Amino acid sequence: MKNYQISVGIVTGVLIIFVTAIQLNLSMFLIWLLFLSGPILILWMVWSVLAAPIEINETFEEQWYQDVPKR
Repeated sequence: MKNYQISVGIVTGVLIIFVTAIQLNLSMFLIWLLFLSGPILILWMVWSVLAAPIEINETFEEQWYQDVPKR
């Protein structure tokens, strides 16, 4: 598994835990900790996705959508 997939999964999991903690009225310390760590986690996720070594072979004009080939 690549680094960007791990970071997206971790940040998504933290977001789900954060929303669940708010709904269940868990510890305010935990809620604030997750809230304050959110921007750092999102920056880490964005950096890992943008720095991923993925090579795109098609240009925008050649293939409009990745799931539908141009006819």
